[in-house]
Amino acid sequence: MELREKVDGLPTEPGVYLFKDAAETILYVGKARSLRSRVKSYFLESHWVDAKTGSLVREIADLDYIVVDNEKEALALENNLIKRHKPKFNILLRDDKTYPYIRYTAFEKYPRVYVTRRLNKDGSIYFGPYFPARLAYSLVHLIHKHFLVPSCTVDLTRHHPRPCLQYYIHRCLGPCVEALVTDERYAEAARDVRLLLEGRRSDLSRSLEERMQRASEEQRYEEAGGYRDLLRTLAEMEERQKIAAASGDDTDVLAWYAEPPQVAVNLFHLRGGRVVDRRDFYWEDLDEFDPAEFLPSLLKQLYLDAAYLPRYIHTPRVSGFVLANPELKDDFDDRALLEEVLTEAAGHRVEILNPQRGQKHAFLELVENNAKHSFTQRFRVLRPSSKTIADALESALSLPEPPKRIESFDISHIQGSDTVASMVVWEDGKMKKSAYRKFIIRGEAMPEGSEKSLGILRDDFASMREAVERRYRRLQEESKPMPSLILIDGGIGQLHAAAAALDELEIINQPMASIAKKEEILYVLGREDEPVVLERHSPVLHLIQQIRDETHRFAVTFHRQRRSSRRLRTALTEIPGIGDRTAQKLLRRFGSVTRLRQLTLDELAAELPRAQAQRVFDGLRQGGNGGG
Repeated sequence: MELREKVDGLPTEPGVYLFKDAAETILYVGKARSLRSRVKSYFLESHWVDAKTGSLVREIADLDYIVVDNEKEALALENNLIKRHKPKFNILLRDDKTYPYIRYTAFEKYPRVYVTRRLNKDGSIYFGPYFPARLAYSLVHLIHKHFLVPSCTVDLTRHHPRPCLQYYIHRCLGPCVEALVTDERYAEAARDVRLLLEGRRSDLSRSLEERMQRASEEQRYEEAGGYRDLLRTLAEMEERQKIAAASGDDTDVLAWYAEPPQVAVNLFHLRGGRVVDRRDFYWEDLDEFDPAEFLPSLLKQLYLDAAYLPRYIHTPRVSGFVLANPELKDDFDDRALLEEVLTEAAGHRVEILNPQRGQKHAFLELVENNAKHSFTQRFRVLRPSSKTIADALESALSLPEPPKRIESFDISHIQGSDTVASMVVWEDGKMKKSAYRKFIIRGEAMPEGSEKSLGILRDDFASMREAVERRYRRLQEESKPMPSLILIDGGIGQLHAAAAALDELEIINQPMASIAKKEEILYVLGREDEPVVLERHSPVLHLIQQIRDETHRFAVTFHRQRRSSRRLRTALTEIPGIGDRTAQKLLRRFGSVTRLRQLTLDELAAELPRAQAQRVFDGLRQGGNGGG
């Protein structure tokens, strides 16, 4: 069936349409009150309001559609399909920061807590989002420290011979080892954690006060003091927490600065009248920037799936006229429908406003100025401050804190020969060359069944595992701290090999990520199903690339040195009667085989016994130019 015939046969009901190219790739996803009318409008050149629409129509080879009952369903389905397929003609949300939740694994016998940025239907209970993001990590740290409920990845369905480090530093009750903790004691701690996360502070405080009193009466004063300190900490955190249950005149203020094809957006979160955090978004390929299209696309992707919705969303004006309504609602496409859908989801009225005067308008202008500053920092400033980059890296990789030290690993070899590994260090904003390390891979971590011949290792994963294990075993023996982040040059396989090394050393909760060489995709350990794709202008990507490239350079240089040294030694040691010690002595004295070939017999005899010097003199000339 011809495309135009297919368009003429579309139903008039509401639904979602998907334009495809000749390769069946989805180009664009849109929604419509009437599918037939909306889709037909694309093929009328008089309706092409910009070059983007014309480019889209010229690529359309086919279309699909989905009929739904009403516009609300169409709105939700459109948003889901855009996020799933990421069509190139849709405006896609590129988020440098998503706010974290705390995951409580209620389905486990020994529940644990994790900071996560993705909600899955796995039987866990999720609390959040948390504003600012670091609050989630602070809260989980408090849970580890005071309630001893961990965030580990240890298999708790079976017992292990000994606990990990977290038990010994009093951050875990040790349910992984038989008889370290009773089921009743762990269940009590898990209940306390759940009360804390649910915001039932009065119930938790009452329980803690009873335990404090009981411990005091039984003269367990240190334990009673711990309960007292915990009660104080909980009271302080109550003031700082801004979670999903927050109430009051909460407002999100959104503004942008655009110099197409580059756009920067700032989103400020006000909770209880105070700015608690902000989010930054960037686009670098919006050749056609139409605020009337951009704003509704952005709002849908931001709020339709949000767990918490503010009462007010303030945005810049996109239409060319001002309404008489003093609240000044901007009538862009789907504003009323979006308000209705968000109000139903939130359980309270949600309004999208464009303030034109007073304090609210002044704050909107402030956010617009911040968006312009963000644009300049991202697209014009070549070297943002190290603190800015570290903060951005913390957000992009969901790290517990801005990284102060990054240790990066790479493997180098040629067809398995002379395998070496390198480790470079980034610390406090710059490369720290004095801390670089080299590893000659011995093959100790070779998995059973891998090839190993004449000391030549043929397994990249095993090589990475060996290098990482040797490095951090040494740190353990020397009682030195772990880095803020371990970076692996490679994909998921190399990442898991490095993680296996840390498992062997019983090092848990260590932030680790890898960067794939060609795709420039970052995989974060524990969130491999959520790869991080950064824009090419991102300072975080630039930093990761800088560290990765330096690691690769250091590894390749070391490998060449090893290979060259082996070749030189071979040219000498193949001469009968000349061993490694003599070869090394000559190379240290004269520097290269080429230089040795230029020596006279008398010059060689000044360094070696006459007979041995004669053998070297004759052997190098018989060997021709090989090995030089």
